[in-house]
Amino acid sequence: MLTGGTFWSLVERRAELSPDAPMIVDDRDSALTFAAYRDAALRAAAGLVDLGVGQGVSVSWQLPTWTSTLVLQAALARLGAVQNPIIPVYREREVEFCVRQTGAQLFLVPSVWRGFDYQAMAEGIAAEVDGLDVVVCDGELPTGDVSVLDGIPAPQDAEEIRWVYYTSGTTSNPKGARHCDTSVMASGIAMVERQHVTADDKFGLAFPFAHIGGVSNLSVSLSSGCTLVIAETFDPADTTALFARHGVTLVGGGPAFFMAFLAEQRKQPGEPILSKLRLCSGGGAPMPGSQHYEVMAEMGGRGCGHAWGMTEAPIIAQNTPDDSDEKLAETEGRPLAGAEIKVVGFDGEPADVGVEGELWIRGPMVCRGYMDEALTASAFDGDWFHTGDVGFLDTDGYVTLTGRVKDIIIRKGENISATEIEDLLFAHPKVLDAGVIGLPDDERGERVCAVVELASGADGIALAEVGDYFRASGIMPQKIPEQLEIVDSLPRNATGKVLKHELRAQFSD
Repeated sequence: MLTGGTFWSLVERRAELSPDAPMIVDDRDSALTFAAYRDAALRAAAGLVDLGVGQGVSVSWQLPTWTSTLVLQAALARLGAVQNPIIPVYREREVEFCVRQTGAQLFLVPSVWRGFDYQAMAEGIAAEVDGLDVVVCDGELPTGDVSVLDGIPAPQDAEEIRWVYYTSGTTSNPKGARHCDTSVMASGIAMVERQHVTADDKFGLAFPFAHIGGVSNLSVSLSSGCTLVIAETFDPADTTALFARHGVTLVGGGPAFFMAFLAEQRKQPGEPILSKLRLCSGGGAPMPGSQHYEVMAEMGGRGCGHAWGMTEAPIIAQNTPDDSDEKLAETEGRPLAGAEIKVVGFDGEPADVGVEGELWIRGPMVCRGYMDEALTASAFDGDWFHTGDVGFLDTDGYVTLTGRVKDIIIRKGENISATEIEDLLFAHPKVLDAGVIGLPDDERGERVCAVVELASGADGIALAEVGDYFRASGIMPQKIPEQLEIVDSLPRNATGKVLKHELRAQFSD
């Protein structure tokens, strides 16, 4: 395992150590070796120099999960530029905010992708933002003579801010997390050891690479020598076929993706769709405990090695395949190397083992603050970051998430975890997925509202039926949903996390 240094130094060292080993395989079955990746990045860096990119120059990009996108990250790292990856689902309002706040001088986009005209959007924004130039990249990057790099030293300071990733705010503008090479690499490098990743592994990426999980998993590949199998877009059938063709052993993503693979598996029970799978690895959203057992029983391997992370810290805690089934199903694992977690009770005092509170974190993978210093001041206490997640630590140091500070439903003064109710709903045979929210209520303060997607073939579900189901489970009456809404699909972000602020806005009347 290779560790430490800058992102570009990791690219160079892996290319020297494993020049001919396959690094990337895409959904067109095209492969790129580690040495070819380095060389492509150098050519792209030279092309970017011709466009005025250099040390400290801010560059935004909004590109699909293409091999060229992964090359672009390394090219910008070689030049010491400040890069701002933007997930493809962002539109004019969010994108304009990002490029303005980062002071982007260059914005790389596809022309038209999946029916949306990114070029037109980008050019419209550039007309309003001084100093912003647009470059259209449909799978190809600007290239140049690498000799121009001879006089441009590669960056040496791994703590310099060179990455800005945005996370959607619930009621305001996106929040820009400021990262350095150390923070974007630390989780991926630690994950290699935690989940026993080797050069023999084939790691399937089932989510948008512009998400911070993209660079984290790229760091997994560069530090371990494993192969990344990337899908331009996630389609359950096509992505499964891609991963099967290339013998994927690890699947990266989150619970929503794992559910989609399970649905594919159930089309051919008894015959594994991914015959070499050893672990589903990821996070991004709470995972129902039953999902681990279902994946393990139906797809094989060790089920789900769940993790806990966020834009501000790609992965903080993670399970290992050596953990017990109980730990794999019910926890997010232990802190990664260098990471620390402490639980602060709702009274502001440190919480005891097993007692819920807000989770605070620190470590090399935590961002170095936000673009907005006011957000930094409110989210950090020294080097401790207030995650807004609620959970507890057990006696073995494993963390269990129970919700969000904003997802704690306070009903008649009683704290109720939305996640606990969602887990129970998820196990109902008529429910495919659920989001539980607290809605304003004159009598109760907040009432418990369950918003559900129905399972295939389900003929509907009534609130009374849900109540009977909850009472039969033995749960306390205060936690039984008092409002039930059925939707065709829950609103989600790019990683599959349910957007509860949208549910609250929709159903709060």
